Amino acid sequence: MTLRGTLLPLGGGTPPVQPARTPALRLGMSDNVPMDDFLRNELMLLRDFGYTHLDVSVADGRSTADDKGLLAELEQVALACEKCGLAKTRTQVVYGVGNPNADLMFVGEAPGRDEDLQGKPFVGRAGQLLTDIVKAMKLTRDDVYIANVIKCRPPENRNPEPDELEACRPWIRRQIEIIKPKVIVTLGRFALQSLTGKSYGVSAIRGQWLEYEGIKVMPTYHPAYLLRNPAAKKDVWSDMKKVMAELGIDM
Repeated sequence: MTLRGTLLPLGGGTPPVQPARTPALRLGMSDNVPMDDFLRNELMLLRDFGYTHLDVSVADGRSTADDKGLLAELEQVALACEKCGLAKTRTQVVYGVGNPNADLMFVGEAPGRDEDLQGKPFVGRAGQLLTDIVKAMKLTRDDVYIANVIKCRPPENRNPEPDELEACRPWIRRQIEIIKPKVIVTLGRFALQSLTGKSYGVSAIRGQWLEYEGIKVMPTYHPAYLLRNPAAKKDVWSDMKKVMAELGIDM
């Protein structure tokens, strides 16, 4: 089922960005969850994004083109986000890149200086190391999807504040819902804690399988940590071998 219509942001008026075609919001289907629950969850998600009105018409059926367009449509809304103070200091929103149908998704913490300038996640030194890790797994960045739990750079690369994590949580949640990866690798403490809602420490939990909404999650160190602590690379590679085994990738 597809809902087509106009989203009106908090306070009324027109949407911050008007796509070339009417946005389509796909509601996931499951044999185990009533349709009413999916509709309720979708409307709650829109409320989290700050929308108060949804004028809809119902269209049956769905297409691959619609599925692939969902991330792009959501990104257009994210580019205008002003739900926290980071909107005042950012250069660009750093949304996410990669394969919208990826089996493997890497979720990091927040953009740094290079990411803020280019508008893409993991493009600095830590990003190059992540690229090397992906290649070692016999994959490319085009095979996976990469995003952060925080979409805007915190000033001076400071740790994200709780209200910033809360404001950004609907974006990463919706990205995961659209992509439906088989495995999520969380990179660093804030990515892990934002998804799980628990105060895990990476050193204590890395290498152990967790779960997010039925998806397997492998916590590991952030590439920036590896640049400061090269000896930990062997731990990350051990974690990635477990991911490869789970995805059926020959080592």
